[in-house]
Amino acid sequence: MSVETLLPDAAAEPSPEWFAEVRELARRRDAVLLAHNYQLPAIQDVADHVGDSLALSRIAAESDASTIVFCGVHFMAETAKILSPDKTVLIPDARAGCSLADSITADQLREWRSEHPDAVVVSYVNTTAAVKAETDVCCTSSNAVDVVASIPVEREVLFLPDQFLGAHVRRVLDRTNMHVWAGECHVHAGINGAELSAQAQAHPDADLFVHPECGCATSALYLATSGSVPEDRVKILSTGGMVDAARATGAKEVLVATEVGMLHQLRRAAPEIDFRAVNERASCRYMKMITPEALLRSVREGTDEVHVDRELAERGRTAVQRMIEIGNPGSGE
Repeated sequence: MSVETLLPDAAAEPSPEWFAEVRELARRRDAVLLAHNYQLPAIQDVADHVGDSLALSRIAAESDASTIVFCGVHFMAETAKILSPDKTVLIPDARAGCSLADSITADQLREWRSEHPDAVVVSYVNTTAAVKAETDVCCTSSNAVDVVASIPVEREVLFLPDQFLGAHVRRVLDRTNMHVWAGECHVHAGINGAELSAQAQAHPDADLFVHPECGCATSALYLATSGSVPEDRVKILSTGGMVDAARATGAKEVLVATEVGMLHQLRRAAPEIDFRAVNERASCRYMKMITPEALLRSVREGTDEVHVDRELAERGRTAVQRMIEIGNPGSGE
């Protein structure tokens, strides 16, 4: 049966035959299918595991499968390869990049570090393998505060690449010797404070789930401290944290400030809650490049394989392992 038969229309939901074919081809390839929370619903539904990028990479490393098919963006597949150097790692479309990871290069980091030679470099996992290789310790959105707090207060910190996550950490820790790179995710940066305030006003009983990469994170905290929204209803969360909070909240309605693909997992976790996107246009074009057709082609033909230089991978692995030793790096399950 051809791909065209399984996917008769680009706008249509994949057929049950597509689902069965993907699962059978993955079994034959001895592959584990991983899908990030921002993937298309069909990709999430066919995957073995759905979650945030680091949680998925750790699952991949612990899996007995010889092949990892990572439905996400390229730096995520690189991280899986760093943690599983002897496994085959495939990404269904190698063009799926990341505006945040692209906001700093290894050369730029080396130059920045030369200006602060005694500083500790903390890199968000949303970075390339080359940048991780120049990093002292990585972090996720859920443990960034703990990672930076573990660094002696007299040491300067270079935090990269996300300016909004960095600002959140600096604000929580009141750390004046923390320098933050001016990078951003184009999707999260586009979710602004005015939109959040308007939505909160229109839905006064809703909880607010806000990813710290968002341009509206500061506004969310202002809404809480000003009393515009009860403080216990404003939650700054990683994607994995949002799933946990969805299962625990007593709210009937939740406003979600992150990429819209996250709504699918939240609705699966708590179907009785009305989850609404703060910005319905917050869709990552790179995440959505992993189409059902691309996934089927990848498990059928073995495209596209991800390679990371062994020396770079070893250095990057050290930064990731240091993060894990500091504390819980979060879970997307």
